[in-house]
Amino acid sequence: MLQRILTFFERYSFGVCTYLGGRFNISINKIRLFFIYSSFLAVGFPLIFYFFAGIVLDIRNYVKRVHTRVTDL
Repeated sequence: MLQRILTFFERYSFGVCTYLGGRFNISINKIRLFFIYSSFLAVGFPLIFYFFAGIVLDIRNYVKRVHTRVTDL
C-alpha cells in the first residue's frame, strides 16, 4: 500500500527526487526527507526549488522526445 502511494507521487510529481538520487548516487528517501525538513526551516523555499526543478526536467524530457522523433525520420 505504501509503495503504491510512493509510486503514484513519484510518477506524478515530476521525479525530481529520483533524478537527483540517480545523478548524485544518494538514497531517494534521504533527498525527500531533506526537502521536507528544509521546507519547514526555510519557510517553503525548497518547495519553490522543487517545482522549478520539476518544470526544467519536464521541459528537458519533452525536448528529448521531440528530438528523438525528428531524428527518427
